[in-house]
Amino acid sequence: MADIKAFIFDLDGVIVFTDKFHYLAWKQMADSMGIYFDEEINHRLRGVSRMASLEIILERYEGEPLSEEKKEELAAYKNSIYVELLRSMTPEDCSQEVRDTLDELRRRGYKLAIGSSSKNAPIILEQLEMGDYFDAVSDGNNITKSKPDPEVFVKAAEFLGLPPEECLVVEDAEAGIDAGNGGGMQTAAIGDAVNCGKGTYNLTTFADLLDICK
Repeated sequence: MADIKAFIFDLDGVIVFTDKFHYLAWKQMADSMGIYFDEEINHRLRGVSRMASLEIILERYEGEPLSEEKKEELAAYKNSIYVELLRSMTPEDCSQEVRDTLDELRRRGYKLAIGSSSKNAPIILEQLEMGDYFDAVSDGNNITKSKPDPEVFVKAAEFLGLPPEECLVVEDAEAGIDAGNGGGMQTAAIGDAVNCGKGTYNLTTFADLLDICK
């Protein structure tokens, strides 16, 4: 394997946990349409784009067929709730372990980037006061295909000026690991992604990244 020169991190579920905000926002949208929604369904939405998530929720919809315009309206309604909830985030929502690990990786000379399908990545980084931690940000605002397509990570590598094989993707979702592997990158699985068995490395804690690159 090529030497790693950069780390590309998924945002939600890796750097910070926003699942609770997604759940509350989707729940409010689903309730407005009389659609059953619970934590198990919400779990299926991890690493999935906004519109693809909506389609999963609509599997339980029993009303008249919805137009694409109505679907866009529902997705926008969910996002407006989610963004409002994000405004309650503070720098403390990112753990000290994550910050210390990022600091040490930078001290060792590695480049750091975000690779997130979320269009709200800038808001999250602003709330966490973490914009300065990353050399590049590739997110839902500059891609046309969501994970498991590798586009978001390929663009992150381009922004860093590095070939994919010199980048390691850190992901908590199988779709993200598939995207990293598909982009020709090394991958580190954390959280639920460990169970898929597709990562180059499996992490027990975020700080384990320091053992990969001693």
